Amino acid sequence: MLEIKAINNTYSKSAIDLILNIQQKEFNVPITIEDQPDLMQIEEFYVSSGGNFWGAFINGELLGTIALVKFDENAAAIRKMFVKKEFRGKEHNIAQKLLDILIAFCKENGIDEVYLGTVSILKAALRFYERNHFKIIEKQSLPAKFPVMSADNIFCFLDLKS
Repeated sequence: MLEIKAINNTYSKSAIDLILNIQQKEFNVPITIEDQPDLMQIEEFYVSSGGNFWGAFINGELLGTIALVKFDENAAAIRKMFVKKEFRGKEHNIAQKLLDILIAFCKENGIDEVYLGTVSILKAALRFYERNHFKIIEKQSLPAKFPVMSADNIFCFLDLKS
């Protein structure tokens, strides 16, 4: 039974294990925990600014994450969208459920501009965002306050006003 819930610092170790494994071992992205201190400070980095961090669990095991960093009055960035390889795809639909919860949170909290950065090697992720009405935009089109991650080379935007 899938359960999606907001998570806090008590889940940092589980989130780090899941995310680093996918980044480093599966996709060979040269990124370390030192590059992502936000994962050790979920409440301070995501929640206190008006965003949130969610985890997808089956039988208590963390299988997926998605986070939202609010960086302006009505704008936020999606971060840390990861699903364990064995649980990807339509059968479990975890990524879609995580994104749906994040979008609902945005609508409830007056966030109508959602941005994200990703890396070009994550082809399936890019197709997923495009299916969910995100548009690819140039890096120079990002808002000045957008928190760019060094590894990201593709950027997307979703307008929730329309």
